[in-house]
Amino acid sequence: MGQFCALKLPQSGSILRAQYHPPTFAAEVYKSYLHCASKIIKHYDGVITAFDGDRVMAVYIGDRKNTNAVRTALAINHAVVKIINPKIETEYPEREYVVRQSIGIDASQLFVAKTGVRGSNDLVWVGRAANYAAKMCSLREGNYTTWISETIYTHMHDSVKLSGEGRTMWEERTWTAQGLTVYRSSWIGPHRKESLYDSHAFASNPTGAAHLAQSQHLNHQG
Repeated sequence: MGQFCALKLPQSGSILRAQYHPPTFAAEVYKSYLHCASKIIKHYDGVITAFDGDRVMAVYIGDRKNTNAVRTALAINHAVVKIINPKIETEYPEREYVVRQSIGIDASQLFVAKTGVRGSNDLVWVGRAANYAAKMCSLREGNYTTWISETIYTHMHDSVKLSGEGRTMWEERTWTAQGLTVYRSSWIGPHRKESLYDSHAFASNPTGAAHLAQSQHLNHQG
């Protein structure tokens, strides 16, 4: 049992769209997306706990867990909007395929249990954060891809609340199904292209994500 920040991200409806494309193309897109997301998660000190198809769950601990999780979400949105999707359009113009993803983030006490049998087991994360982070992914509307709980918003650093010009990056909404206040954002950043994109599938000269956090610029999408 411990205090964790949980981040969950799926590609919205991607399974349905993938059926209309060759399996090799769908696998290439999934691999690119998951590779970028995983590099960014690890860069911001997240620990990947599970892959489920095109979905990823990660947890963050420590004093900066809330801010690090939000930075991860904004950076992944940048990778999708500014790098992966334009690259797909360039390399496969006939496919008309657009990666649409959504990220949910919450923090709470989580209980970790080891389940399964010897030689075939896994960890199960039980608690509000894991549950709400997953459910918030379904709240995506338009370009609003990042959804966070009030707990996250209250405790994250101002550098991921306000842009460099002092503009708020978040809109307060009511999650009707749960009767809770949540916040959504369509902002992207940091936006250092050569650092963010390191995909085996599309990048001809990948350079990795070692310096991803050096740029603190944030851009509003749409």
